[in-house]
Amino acid sequence: MAATLVRVVSRRTVKPPPRPRERIPLTTWDVSMLSADYIQKGLLYAPPPFSTARPLDHLQDALADALVAYYPVAGRFATEQHPGGGCSVYIDCHGQGVDIIHAVADGVAVADAIPPDADVPRLVQSLFPLDGAVNHDGHHLPLFVVQVTDLADGVFVAFVYNHALSDGTAFWDFINVWAGISRARLLSPISSGGKDQDQNHNQNRLRPPLLERWSPDGLPSSRAAVLPYPDLTGLIERLSPPPLRERMLHFSAESLAALKERARQELLAAGDAAGAAAVTRFQALSSLVWRCVTRARRLEPEQPTVCRAAINNRARLRPQLPPEYFGNSIYAISTEAVRAGELLERGHGWAAAAVGRAVAAHTDADIRARVAAWTAKPIVYTLRYFDPSGVMMGSSPRFDMYGCDFGWGEALAARSGRANKFDGKASLYPGREGGGSIDAELVLTPEHMARLEQDQEFWAAVTPDKPCSPPPAAAEAPAMGKN
Repeated sequence: MAATLVRVVSRRTVKPPPRPRERIPLTTWDVSMLSADYIQKGLLYAPPPFSTARPLDHLQDALADALVAYYPVAGRFATEQHPGGGCSVYIDCHGQGVDIIHAVADGVAVADAIPPDADVPRLVQSLFPLDGAVNHDGHHLPLFVVQVTDLADGVFVAFVYNHALSDGTAFWDFINVWAGISRARLLSPISSGGKDQDQNHNQNRLRPPLLERWSPDGLPSSRAAVLPYPDLTGLIERLSPPPLRERMLHFSAESLAALKERARQELLAAGDAAGAAAVTRFQALSSLVWRCVTRARRLEPEQPTVCRAAINNRARLRPQLPPEYFGNSIYAISTEAVRAGELLERGHGWAAAAVGRAVAAHTDADIRARVAAWTAKPIVYTLRYFDPSGVMMGSSPRFDMYGCDFGWGEALAARSGRANKFDGKASLYPGREGGGSIDAELVLTPEHMARLEQDQEFWAAVTPDKPCSPPPAAAEAPAMGKN
């Protein structure tokens, strides 16, 4: 279905309460993201038990409350040029605001957006605003935009969020805080006189974000990373990927346990008891994707290939960064390069162990060495940095996507937009059924996807979809007081 089916009805700007103007520096981890796309993630819901205008007002009020603690989200980026040369980028926290857009997708039903056992329809991409924006655009665009789109029998809430502001861990924490405030306000209506007490209760119950910047020397840092350029515009690239197909593939907890056990048995048979003891479900799933995509690509046997994965630095640093650290704290780790023919010959267990070795090698010392290397030679990442012969495991099934209940029920499905996708990218989501299940959003060229669809090993591990029928709308929620 065409993007023209989506009609924008209104746009409103949400601002936090006034506060003193503040500059928060971007670190090496943040600045390196400036040429990447905004994060585009969305949740599909059954229709609220009231008209859309009412939840929009409600979402706006709850978002304003969430921005009290997360006020940098309402800022803009600013570049400072240094007299001696070079520049730095900051978050200018001046309450510029975030946007909420209300749209309508005429004639589009929930079943159109999440058909079972099929490609993700292109219409899903049309539900996201700011398509084509890169993070450097946060100098003039909002750092966060929400689009609430009415479907025939549901609502899609799209979140578009500047990735140089923070990584997925902090992003989903923010969305969950907003959803928690929204849910509490909707299900426990209060008078305007009790607002402050209820708001404080929610903020005390949830850990506030840690806005203090990390620095390698462990000291509080108000200095931004310095880049040896007068500005960054010459480093920003807007690259369009080739035509791609995208599928959301479900792996049940039982299927993942079987993949892990198969890897373990292969490693034991090869005499690698340590690798067998350390293997995880993530390693086993990464092995399956890496090997089967390599086979679908029909790489030359001598062609080197790697498996990369986004990894959280917080718990690996010494001392550790708290989970609530607000900013980017991720790297892409990589297995050692292996010839494609050798990867396929050595089997599932060996590939799983190779991923495990890459994870184990990502220590405090490794993180600090990478920070030092970036400081000596700063770069910003673009799609050019992704190896067309490798695969990339992104996002995380640990993100609490389905905890984002704004007050009218758990989401039916999680989906993403067009941003940050390329051949060989697999983004992992928690399975809606819970219990350790995982959904993998896999993106390949049409040729490679067609071959993967014939791969018996791969599809033996994929759990068939269950058609998702939206539940009846929840009972009418208590009337909300107007603030």
